[in-house]
Amino acid sequence: MRQKIGILGATGMVGQRFIQLLENHPWFEVAWLAASDRSSGKPYGEAVRWKLDTALPERITAMPVSPATPEGAPRVIFAALDADIARELEPRFAAAGCAVITNSSAFRMEPSVPLVIPEVNAEHLALVENQTWRRESGGYIVTNPNCSAIGLVMALKPLVERFGVEAIFVSTMQAVSGAGYPGVASMDILGNVVPFIKNEEEKMEAETLKLLGRLNGRVVEPLAAKMTAHCNRVAVEDGHTESVSVKLGKKATREEMIAAWAEFAPLAGRDLPTAPAQPVEFTAAEDRPQPRLDKMRGAGMAATVGRLRPCGLLDWKFTVLSHNTIRGAAGAALLNAELLVSLGKLDPVAVPA
Repeated sequence: MRQKIGILGATGMVGQRFIQLLENHPWFEVAWLAASDRSSGKPYGEAVRWKLDTALPERITAMPVSPATPEGAPRVIFAALDADIARELEPRFAAAGCAVITNSSAFRMEPSVPLVIPEVNAEHLALVENQTWRRESGGYIVTNPNCSAIGLVMALKPLVERFGVEAIFVSTMQAVSGAGYPGVASMDILGNVVPFIKNEEEKMEAETLKLLGRLNGRVVEPLAAKMTAHCNRVAVEDGHTESVSVKLGKKATREEMIAAWAEFAPLAGRDLPTAPAQPVEFTAAEDRPQPRLDKMRGAGMAATVGRLRPCGLLDWKFTVLSHNTIRGAAGAALLNAELLVSLGKLDPVAVPA
């Protein structure tokens, strides 16, 4: 029997991605949808402006939108909320005994809340046992990172493991779908680049170092590297492209760098349905990766790396691309939930002995 799950913030762009990715999922079944007060009580098909390239599932179309309260909600919640709303609502669901697997930034940097990419730092999930909600009700919060951080971290993790990383420079070209719907006004983005995304650079820098950090008892020690990020919004629908330079802890050849990515398979044997077979794919083409051509590698869950070449300032530079609303949002949370199932932390959600 599939686990019944709920989606909090179901009408937004990430909420829609959750519905798309969960259709026919072998482990999970959408049983509850919640959104803002203006949507509550309506059939989902009436409340939503469906914007994805697959049809809205017929079963979901007729499902009523519930109030955004824990009463009547399943014990497993996928959350797709703005940070201010999440800061208020997510603790309520955790306190009611729900496992809240969230795409929101509200609690990512809290010491007791795991910020997780399963291929990178699965061991950080142990932090949920430090949460008051876990001790009192069995509930907890698990977060996935910012859509700009996730592709970068996936590309960096194999390098950190083999060579160490001492400094990171990244400049992003981020798709408009990262701003949600309706996103950036067309007159502001068409034929333009907007060199500012509120709080994005700060989040990207802090989250990257936490994700690549080491769990030491009850705390995460961030990666001891210097980092700077420049974040830009560009007129691309889906797919964040990032130009990266790194200084390594020890020298590596081009062949060794490519081998580190090619041999990176930390989830091998876990059989998680959403996990890509190859989490980091390298392309040797001189003009790749490109969002139009490469964003759907690994069903949108892989990071694609290319343009590897020596860097005159640091050691190496390369380009990385990831799908921002699949790998960078709903797909990331879904993979976290699958990992939680494999670790016995979702079935059932119960107060620890």
